[in-house]
Amino acid sequence: MEGYIGRPEDTAVRLRGGAPAAEPPARPPDPAGDFAGYRAYDAADGGYGALALAEEQTAAQILLRGLIDDAGLLPPPARSAGGAWAPGPAAGPLPMVQAVERHRSDRIVGHPMLSHRLLCPASRWGDLLKRLDGSDPIDAALVIDTDEGMAGEVPQRDSRVRVSHYEIRARADDLRLVAALFRNGDIGAAGRIVYFEPVREPGWLDAVDVLSGARPLGAKIRCGGPRPELVPGVRELGAFVTACVERDVPFVASGGLPQAVGSADPATGAVRYGYLNLLLATAAVVEGDYESVPDLLAGTDAAWLARLAAGLQPVTALRTRELLVGYGARSTGDPVREAAALGLLGAWEV
Repeated sequence: MEGYIGRPEDTAVRLRGGAPAAEPPARPPDPAGDFAGYRAYDAADGGYGALALAEEQTAAQILLRGLIDDAGLLPPPARSAGGAWAPGPAAGPLPMVQAVERHRSDRIVGHPMLSHRLLCPASRWGDLLKRLDGSDPIDAALVIDTDEGMAGEVPQRDSRVRVSHYEIRARADDLRLVAALFRNGDIGAAGRIVYFEPVREPGWLDAVDVLSGARPLGAKIRCGGPRPELVPGVRELGAFVTACVERDVPFVASGGLPQAVGSADPATGAVRYGYLNLLLATAAVVEGDYESVPDLLAGTDAAWLARLAAGLQPVTALRTRELLVGYGARSTGDPVREAAALGLLGAWEV
């Protein structure tokens, strides 16, 4: 990428030319950035108009509101020898009936930290529809995991499910035409939101460059997964986050731990990341603090990271969430309980 030194394998997370300008650029509202009803940065408004809506929210609440996507239907992270990667010896994707029941219960409770988006693999779409009677439509993101989906065919829309966005793997070269067509207005009239997970191969960060200026297209990154080699190292993830912030590319994270902070698998040494790791690394780049990114991603001191989250400026927290749209976690209860234990929820009920 033009602004980076080195290749993806040894990328430094500092840009040439130093920190970004203090004032964020004017940009159109983000169709995916509708968490909590906040409005995106609007130059005509004289700045972040969302601050008026968020004046009674703490910085930590701004960071956490609508963050957690329900990833119970996706494969779990690999299980380490110590048993910390998954909750049981044979843990796997939730049965559909259990996933739908949990999703509906979460919506009834309505905790502000949850997005109430169910991440559903395209291969399980038919099973999902069988569990819905149409009386209570649900919100879901469709994760493309079928050959038909990779070829461009996605399941037909159904009135029982409101599809919030799509997630799919792709190479940077495959994205160039798609992004160009979006910029030219040749496709995307329906406002379809798609997050592309770049295949991690030499030059993979070019995908972020390609997506720049092509909202509502965005990127996707793994923070955990069924195989450790699928998860980027600290320097790779830092370079990805930096690229997304500097190129104004919204992104989502998948395979994340339900914990606030990550850890290294003692059996393989693979790094896994918690939601505070990713949020604070993004916030650091927003503020131009590139040097702190590796430490924030690798940090395992939850109390330290929680203090940093609570001490952010609201404007930084808002910009962070305009970029980091969602964090998929298999548990929808653990993230809320841990955030409460860290004192991040304020007046929100647990």
